[in-house]
Amino acid sequence: MKQSLIYLLFFAAGVVLTISGMMPEALLDSAISKWVLYLLLLLVGIQIGSGKNLFIALKRFGMPIMLVPLATTVGTFGGVALVSLLMPERSLTDCLSVGAGFAYYSLSSILITEFRGAELGTVALMANIMREFSVLLLGPWMVKQFGKLAPITAGGATTMDTTLPVISQVSGTEYVVVALFHGMIIDFSVPLWVTFFLSL
Repeated sequence: MKQSLIYLLFFAAGVVLTISGMMPEALLDSAISKWVLYLLLLLVGIQIGSGKNLFIALKRFGMPIMLVPLATTVGTFGGVALVSLLMPERSLTDCLSVGAGFAYYSLSSILITEFRGAELGTVALMANIMREFSVLLLGPWMVKQFGKLAPITAGGATTMDTTLPVISQVSGTEYVVVALFHGMIIDFSVPLWVTFFLSL
């Protein structure tokens, strides 16, 4: 939760500095955000490539473990499609691109801002931060109501880092490897799904 608050603080500082005219003109160049995005994608690739947990989880649980990230993906897109019916001013593909962030707000919001503008990028940032917070705050309730996999599927890409301690506590240490595997697969899928929906 602390890390999320730091992200929000930096985001708010950027907005305030830009509105007040205190941001240097050089930093307002859109090319900078594009290069930051490329660097972020490189770091994601390095993180996934260097992690051994993916292979450990596959060896221990076999192919059925793939059903967890699949359930997260199908459930998220189904839920987003239903919510989009309440937002006629936004296209289904815009809504799906926001949902495809899977709580990976730093990457998804930059991608969406680059292709669709700051308004939808901000929506993506807030929606995906709220997804992470829901696990941090409601993890015990999720387990009680829906089972031990619920915080994992709700956590999206964050189950390999920020929400992992909560998942370990409320679901049990035996679910840590599942959460790590799930987080890596979802993490890898975010840029693919987001750019796919933005291209439609």
